[in-house]
Amino acid sequence: MLSFADYRSHDALALADLVRTKKVTPQELLDAALARAAEVNPKINAIVLEHEDVGRKAIKDGLPQGPLTGVPYLLKDLGAALKGTVTTGSLSLARESVAEIDSTYVERCKKAGLVIFGKTHSPELGLSPSSESRMFGATKNPWDTTRIAGGSSGGAAAAVAAGIVPVAHATDGGGSIRIPASCCGLFGLKPTRARTPMGPKRGEGWGGASVGHVVSRSVRDSAAFLDATHGPAAGDPYPAPPPTRPFLDEVKTAPGRLRIAFSTKPAIPTEAHPDAIAAVRDAAKLCESLGHIVEEAAPAIDGMQIMQAQGIVISANVAFTVDEAAEALGRTSRPEDVERATWFRVENARKTDSSAYARAMNTLHALGRTVANFMQAYDVILQPTAAEPPLKLGVLNMDREDLQQMFREMISFIPYTGIYNLTGQPSANIPLHWNAQGLPIGTMFTTRYGDEATLFRLAAQLEQARPWKDRHAPL
Repeated sequence: MLSFADYRSHDALALADLVRTKKVTPQELLDAALARAAEVNPKINAIVLEHEDVGRKAIKDGLPQGPLTGVPYLLKDLGAALKGTVTTGSLSLARESVAEIDSTYVERCKKAGLVIFGKTHSPELGLSPSSESRMFGATKNPWDTTRIAGGSSGGAAAAVAAGIVPVAHATDGGGSIRIPASCCGLFGLKPTRARTPMGPKRGEGWGGASVGHVVSRSVRDSAAFLDATHGPAAGDPYPAPPPTRPFLDEVKTAPGRLRIAFSTKPAIPTEAHPDAIAAVRDAAKLCESLGHIVEEAAPAIDGMQIMQAQGIVISANVAFTVDEAAEALGRTSRPEDVERATWFRVENARKTDSSAYARAMNTLHALGRTVANFMQAYDVILQPTAAEPPLKLGVLNMDREDLQQMFREMISFIPYTGIYNLTGQPSANIPLHWNAQGLPIGTMFTTRYGDEATLFRLAAQLEQARPWKDRHAPL
């Protein structure tokens, strides 16, 4: 029988190799994942929908021979449909909405041989950088269970950090892969806009800002999962630039001497915590020691203008999703159907002139040009992932009475990540720093549009220079 220590010591590719060489069976790996979930999930509330029957049936029916055959896998309870199961997004209106088909992403996961056995917690419709919801409660950080695991892919990050799975599905519309990866000490890459498919029932999310991928312990797992899932499906509105070769090959390739711009100053009027500043300066020194050219610089961005435009786009999409879910039940949506911050966005959308959406998109496209012009002189931008260490639970609860204070706390916590959803650039949290309290403090590395190759090369070099795989949460 596979011990937990053995199970956690392997990343997903290593587990798949054990299956391929018949040293373990997919059933044994699923049993190990379920045993660990039974032990720690009551403490962290990472998995909110259990599909053990789906996983066992997939193994019994015979898994396809893919690059990840037999590896246990968790989907996020948002942004992916698994046939015959419910995906709620923590929205009560969707509690009984059973998927009739797999989403394209899930089809590709199954083809790769993954064994899906549950779904992880997300805040309602992915609207918070903390996975706290009225429907499922709060996901807790395995490094300190009084603190947030991040969001919106907080359940995914908590599950990986706690050793339930080596990799878990995640989505990112404003930082929702990178923020929980930062909070939980993981590698989390947001791919280029449209790198992975959202269909067949959606063409894009949040005006192209949202994209799906994973949080992982190793860089190579992230590359392997992107190899297995990337590429447009028939009818997608637009594709990402195709890679020149497999992403896994990039992990094995030296990055060369890169020109890196680093900055700790947010584009909006707020201050970064000393821990976040220390993490970036430490990462800058590490990059310099590896031979890269590192200098302090940042594109000139009006963060408040960008935030207002982003808010219009998000609110329009939230109102559409809430109304669509209510219409499926044969009625209109009501304030009591959703959390207070969600209804705030619905009301904003309903009182905003429709031309404001076009104006907002034009503002966001101009941001893309500003950053692209800046990056003609740099290969990489280095910044904090979050402006503060993981916050205490409850601060970002979207049902808080004082919504304006909650929004202020949210903006102060995550002033960096959303810019690169709007420009469409690949951007990753790399876990290089822990503070004096033992909490992970992430650093964010961003490359040019379509250039995951450089990001994977640099991340692999940093992983080798300062390994994090043996740093485990004390849970």
